[in-house]
Order: sequence, then structure tokens, then C-alpha cells
Amino acid sequence: MICRAMRSIALALSLAIVGCGSRFDRGTLPPQLSDDAFWALVTNFSETPGSFSHSDNLVSNERLLPHTVRQLRARGGVYIGVGPEQNFSYIARIEPAMAFIIDIRQENRNLHLLYKALFELSADRLDFVSRLFSRERLVRLDGDASARALFEAYRTSRPSSEVLAKTSAAVRDRLLGGHRLPLSAADLESIDYALKAFYTDGPDIAYRPSRPRHERQPSYQALMTAPDFSGQSRSYLASDDAFRFIKAQQEKNLIVPLVGDFGRSEGVIARVGEYVRRHGSLVSVFYGSNVQTYLSNQQLIAFCRSLAELPLAKHHSAFVHNEGPERFRDKLSSCARRTIR
Repeated sequence: MICRAMRSIALALSLAIVGCGSRFDRGTLPPQLSDDAFWALVTNFSETPGSFSHSDNLVSNERLLPHTVRQLRARGGVYIGVGPEQNFSYIARIEPAMAFIIDIRQENRNLHLLYKALFELSADRLDFVSRLFSRERLVRLDGDASARALFEAYRTSRPSSEVLAKTSAAVRDRLLGGHRLPLSAADLESIDYALKAFYTDGPDIAYRPSRPRHERQPSYQALMTAPDFSGQSRSYLASDDAFRFIKAQQEKNLIVPLVGDFGRSEGVIARVGEYVRRHGSLVSVFYGSNVQTYLSNQQLIAFCRSLAELPLAKHHSAFVHNEGPERFRDKLSSCARRTIR
């Protein structure tokens, strides 16, 4: 862990250009998408779903997230990411004009549709946490309350089956009735599965590897409240401003969840890149987590080619790993070394 922390500090020192670069132009990206346009992007850009046997991936386990978020700045442009809730912390920090979250599992897309509904239904952070974990709303908090204070309010609260039932019904009404999304019975079942998992485990829910690990995984509460090196929490639930940005983007249909395989050429990454290019904008941040560790060499070659074809400002765009960010140009150089065989 110390080695990772030192690596993160080293990356911070080398990323001044990432933090200080000017904002990216949004070009002709829409300020808001209609429900039909949103669903057209979801369906037309997505690929055939695959599986991820290592975990159900409802929750991330990236302990260095607050340190990574601290190294980034508001950039605009377009954000592309992978995985569950950690994307919201990056999006709130970067403030992109649009965001695309890509995952090989359709269940992850459905998880993000659940989050979309919860953000839209919730007036504030306390309301959101109450719904996410199916707890009665307990108290009011000041707008500047910390994430620690927010979760402390629910430390001893018990799950409510009544709140779970009401939330499930409200989510379905929002997605099916409000947005008119043609979700299948399997989609709704996976949404219910995720909501039930948050209900059962509460803020203690954590990454669930298929094979038990000796290392204890951080809880949702720990991830949301963890401080960076300066002692400041950086999660999307750490401030009203961060929460409100995500909520507004969800309400405008500007966070688009997609199904796709990073290891395929001419796939979802290429389609997103062409969309961004057509609208005269650039990808400011690509969050790839540790996805390349799960790719074969042939898949890694395809992934690197897809990255190289994205519309980028190579001196200012950033690629974010699970252990920190780097300049996109450095990522592409690393790709070139890995793929020239």
C-alpha cells in the first residue's frame, strides 16, 4: 500500500499539465438528450453483453480513488469510464459535457440505470443515501456536511422493507413510465438484485470477489468517506456541489451507460470516439481502471488501437488507472511498446 501511495505521489508531481490545462470545448455536444436520443445511444453503441467472472462488480474497491481525484481538475470535454460508482466521483471532479460508462456486463448498465433513477428521485445527498440503502430518512444535514457526517447518520439505522418496496416501485416508474425505457424482465430483475444487495448489506457493502481474498475489501462507506493525503474526502457524496452535478447530468440524460468489450476492435470505444469527433469535442479523461489486466495480448492490441483512434488532446487528455492518472500520450507510448511484438 505504501508503494502504491508513493507511486500516486510521483504521478501527481508529473501531472501538472493535467491539472492546469484549459477546459475542453464541448463543440456541438447536446446540452440535453431526449429520452429517445439517450436510448438510441445506449442501444446503437452497445455490443453483445459478455460476463465478468471475477465479481458481481456492484461496488468498486479502489482505495486510492481520493488521491487520484485530487490530481484531476475540471476539464469539460467527454469522459469515458468503466465500472460502478467510482465513475461519479471522477465525473463530479472533471465536469465533462457528457460521460459514457462502458462495461462488458449488461448488469453494470442496469446498475447505472438504477443509479440514474435514484439521482433523479432524490432531492439531496441524504435522500439519495436513504433510497440507495433502503433506510428511513433520519435527519437533515447542513449543505456543507462531510461524507463522514452523512454516513454517520446511518451508522445504526436498520434496513426497511417498506422503503425498499417504495424505492423499487419508484425506480421502475421512473425508468419505464418517466423515461419510457423498454427494459426487459431480465433487466428489471438485475436492477432489483442490486437494490436488494444494497438493502441487505447497507453502507458496509463491499466488492465481492468470486474467489475469497485474504485482503479485506473496503466498504461503500469507507470508499465514500476516505480522505486524500490532505485529509479531504473527494467522493461524489462528499459535497452538495458534487452530488448536484451528477444529479443534473443524469436528469439531462448526459451520463450514458453502454455495454461493450474493451478488447474488440471497431467496437463501442470506436463508436463513442466517432460521436465525440462528429460533435467537434475531445475526450478529456478515459478511466480504464485495471481492465487491461484481464485482456489477452490480442485484446490489449485491440484496446490500444481503439485508444489511439479517440479524438484527444494528447498533451492534455488523461488516462486514469486504478492507481492514478497519466498523460494520454504516455499511455499511448506504453501501448506502442506493449503491442509491437
